[in-house]
Amino acid sequence: MATAKLEEYWHQLRVANPNLPGVHRLKVARDAYREPVKGGTAADLGPMLSEAMEEYFRHKGKAKSKVFFNVNRRACGYLVDVAGDKELGSYTRVDALAFRDGLTKKGLVGSSVGRLLNCLTAVFNFNVQEFALNFQNPFSGVYLDKKAGVKKRQSITTKQIQKIQEACRHEDDDIRWLVALISDTGMRLAEAAGLLHDDFDLTGKIPVVHVRPNVWRGLKTDSSTRTLPLVGQSLWAAQRIFSSTKQGQFAFSRYNKGVVTNSNSASASINKWLRPFIDENCSLHSFRHSMRDRLRAVECPSDIVDQIGGWTTSGIGQAYGGGYPIVVLEKWLTEAVKPQ
Repeated sequence: MATAKLEEYWHQLRVANPNLPGVHRLKVARDAYREPVKGGTAADLGPMLSEAMEEYFRHKGKAKSKVFFNVNRRACGYLVDVAGDKELGSYTRVDALAFRDGLTKKGLVGSSVGRLLNCLTAVFNFNVQEFALNFQNPFSGVYLDKKAGVKKRQSITTKQIQKIQEACRHEDDDIRWLVALISDTGMRLAEAAGLLHDDFDLTGKIPVVHVRPNVWRGLKTDSSTRTLPLVGQSLWAAQRIFSSTKQGQFAFSRYNKGVVTNSNSASASINKWLRPFIDENCSLHSFRHSMRDRLRAVECPSDIVDQIGGWTTSGIGQAYGGGYPIVVLEKWLTEAVKPQ
């Protein structure tokens, strides 16, 4: 853990500060790449990788968490290690393959390597389109076995969920309200941690919570914007949150003291607390896996499951209409969270 953090720190320094001692061993001088590419001119090579990354952040980084910036900087740092910091058009397929193979040798699992490859692909694609550059992205279509070394994350069992919920009610503080809220809604941690008092509506016939993007916490996909009925222990948690915060305030102020929701801090503390209750391959995120399994167990239709979890449903027809009414979602969620 400490080694990984230190390595990430050095990668960020290398990308952010081109004048670090010894960086000349990694970085090839800019002018060395001022040669025309096939059918083009030197201008077709585009900005330096470090400049391209900052341009990408400037446009795409709004309302993003620290994770977004850290992962992208780590990816660019790894590429600087392999091929230096140079114009985008100077990178080749050989560089892309060396990047992939180098990360694999470091022991990163396939999904982690894929995430870093996706970061570089996005940075390159954005700048190629933004500056109308005339070269192919060398990171597009790089083969990768994303399952290599990956352990399948397990669901938390129903009995374990019930024990966790009992502990939440016993300790009865804001951290446990967050866990209880997630346990019976299947929300992502960042979605829940970034909620406001005003996102809860407990006055209607069916109490609900509105999951919507805001300036301090974006959402993973467009389909993540949704309204969820509050049932079981999520309703208890919402009532405790609603009674303890004022209109307009954050539901979980301890994780919203900066400009963005600090879901990393929430994840670390909650997973540590959960450890005695769950199996080795489980974590807080496993509640989402469990919610899908609990809805399957009551034979909930898959498109309703997707709407509840904020998962993208395949098929052109799914983009039409406003989705299922809240009364339908409430019916299935109530059935799914019923004590066994």
